[in-house]
Amino acid sequence: MAQRKVHWRSAALEYLLEHGIANASLRPMAAALGTSARILMFHFKSKEGLLQEVLEELQARLQASFVAMTRSGRRGVPPIKRFWLWATRAENYPYLRLMYEAQIVAIQNPAVYGRYLKRSSADWHAISLQAMSKSVRSGPMATLCIAVFDGLMLELISTGNRRSTTRALDQFIAIASPPRHGGKERPAATRKTTKKR
Repeated sequence: MAQRKVHWRSAALEYLLEHGIANASLRPMAAALGTSARILMFHFKSKEGLLQEVLEELQARLQASFVAMTRSGRRGVPPIKRFWLWATRAENYPYLRLMYEAQIVAIQNPAVYGRYLKRSSADWHAISLQAMSKSVRSGPMATLCIAVFDGLMLELISTGNRRSTTRALDQFIAIASPPRHGGKERPAATRKTTKKR
């Protein structure tokens, strides 16, 4: 039974990636999955129960991808930029679009999705904080990075302008990066000099 539930959850996620979540209805979804609404209700108790499990699966996949980004890729490229480049690829972008659509639906129904929202927020904050370099690592900076990423992703979803949003992310990274040598030129006494003989 557990394997069947995992199968339906994964299949439902694929369905929502194509059709979206805002107007998702259990009967058409079940028909597309080759089953019945009764079977889905048996496994997930309600439409909201199914959606909540699907959203948790979506979050788990995206967070695992983010963690993988922080452990691989080019040195010197901030994790937020690596994840942005991954997230905006054609094969990955639908997952991000669905996540943000789900966030809006969940915000409109906090009685059902309140725990999901809090857990998702806490999880993203924790893994973002862990991914940051020690020179900028702090709770407020992690919150700021998440907010900037969220805002730019929503802008991309709204406008489709990848070039503009990517340039904006680069601008944020430049502003948020710690300056070399504390932003000040080192005093002459500390500079290495070579005398000509």
